Amino acid sequence: MFTSESFIATPPGATVKEQLKDRGISQKEFAVRMGMSEKHISKLINGEVQLTPEVAERLEMVLGIPSRFWNKLEAIFREKLAKVRLQNEISQDLDIANQFPFVEMVRKGWLSEVSSSIERVIELRKFFEVANLGILLGNTCLSRIACRRQALTEKGNFALLAWAQRAKIEARSIPVKTINLDELRDKLPKLRRLTTLDPELFCPELKELLSECGIALVFLPHISGSFLHGATFRDGKKIVIGLTVRGKDSDKFWFSLFHELGHVLLGHVAQADGVTEEEENEADSFAKEILIPTPIFTAFIETKCFSEDSIRTFAKENEVLCGIVVGRMQKEGIIPFNRFNKLKTKYCLRSKNTLPPKDN
Repeated sequence: MFTSESFIATPPGATVKEQLKDRGISQKEFAVRMGMSEKHISKLINGEVQLTPEVAERLEMVLGIPSRFWNKLEAIFREKLAKVRLQNEISQDLDIANQFPFVEMVRKGWLSEVSSSIERVIELRKFFEVANLGILLGNTCLSRIACRRQALTEKGNFALLAWAQRAKIEARSIPVKTINLDELRDKLPKLRRLTTLDPELFCPELKELLSECGIALVFLPHISGSFLHGATFRDGKKIVIGLTVRGKDSDKFWFSLFHELGHVLLGHVAQADGVTEEEENEADSFAKEILIPTPIFTAFIETKCFSEDSIRTFAKENEVLCGIVVGRMQKEGIIPFNRFNKLKTKYCLRSKNTLPPKDN
């Protein structure tokens, strides 16, 4: 017998067992009469194997009960069993569904607004393209995402899964060439020079340059609880990089981009065991060195001349955004976090294709 909150599915084998009891026939004798193994008869009685039309014909011969009766019992059992399993899966998924930021996902247009908890489960299943939400917890899709986050929490893990799935969906419409890491490495200087451009200019060029290397770049709004700046993962024959514009400061945006490119070039993407703390640090170092090589930065710091003009001049000479210079100086404790912030450009996400500057 199989049960759920609303349904009971009784296998036809239960009726067979009653018949054997009424007639005083053992399962061993019955198996001989049926020309089948005791093991199969046991599974038949417990509903572990299907009662086929052939078995129904044998039951008619042995028990004298028409085969159509057994076939009907089997059909009823299978129908109710499907309902039992569906309801039980829904019940299990309700707990999982509550872990996702459903309301925020609706607000961002990722999901449709629904009124019942069961409809929420169905919406999430369709969004993640899985038969049940438990599948999300039973595979390694989360560990295969290389990402830059400020903190790791269970809530953040569910938010990250939602965010990454949305990035995957949007990346499907972005055509890319075959993945070519050598070409990506060659393009790094050109990608770095884009930092000095206005977003309306660099966004399309950035997307195009990365697509030529097999990378689909997606801009998405930040999702609460994820502590996420960016994430990278493989999806079929392309690499997907998603950026959030979390914090809005341009230096954070560019650092996150080159951090994710570091994961790609350092071979951290799609690892079965996920990304280690050491590998996160390696990606940080990669981003820092690409944006402002340490020897150049150290030479500037040793001048101890930190004025707006000197920072602007250094940034211009090295073809990098002023805000990136300021951000690194703040990060390394050379200047306080409240100094020279007016040299930082602010980005805001208006669409997945553009990141117009908010102010300077």
